[in-house]
Amino acid sequence: MRTIAKITIVALCLAPAMAHAEKLSLNQLSGYLNQLTSAKGAFTQINPDNTLSKGSFMLKRPGRMRFEYAQPNPALVVASTGQVAIFDKKSSAGPQGFPIGRTPLGIILKKNVNLKTSGIVVAHIEDGPTTKVTAQDPKRPKNGTIQLIFTANPIELRQWIVTDQSGQKTTVVLGELNKTVHLSEGLFDIEQIAIDLGQVSGN
Repeated sequence: MRTIAKITIVALCLAPAMAHAEKLSLNQLSGYLNQLTSAKGAFTQINPDNTLSKGSFMLKRPGRMRFEYAQPNPALVVASTGQVAIFDKKSSAGPQGFPIGRTPLGIILKKNVNLKTSGIVVAHIEDGPTTKVTAQDPKRPKNGTIQLIFTANPIELRQWIVTDQSGQKTTVVLGELNKTVHLSEGLFDIEQIAIDLGQVSGN
């Protein structure tokens, strides 16, 4: 599994272009994220133990995100209305929930992303064909960091790496994003999803 994970990351970095690319500015990257109002695509998740999970990813900014994991993983993760809900589709119990402010993903789900805001960006580097930005909530640094990895021409978000307070890393590698897709509000309605799954909403 560790070899597969490394191959996946290397392929991602090499696929867009072999040439050296100029570092994208924080203004450029903020502008890209702010215009990314709706998107859908496949993802591969590399877990802290180097196992892999796959599925489909949906984003509706501001504030909404959904990860549908492929079988045999029964998980469904939905972010909406300031909360993150983790469903086990094989369970009759309600989802586990916590405030989105406890995860650095909240940084990119804001209505107006400004990576130049004081204290958010702790690293901004050029790495071959990619630009990497590491960000954290300056008010909640113990919640961990998120490293966003972009390619250029055109600017695309290719992956992110979330590092939690214990140093555990989870990498999400994104496939090609459909940015013209219409996503209904019901896809992010945590209470309705719980009802549809026959579960009791809440912790």
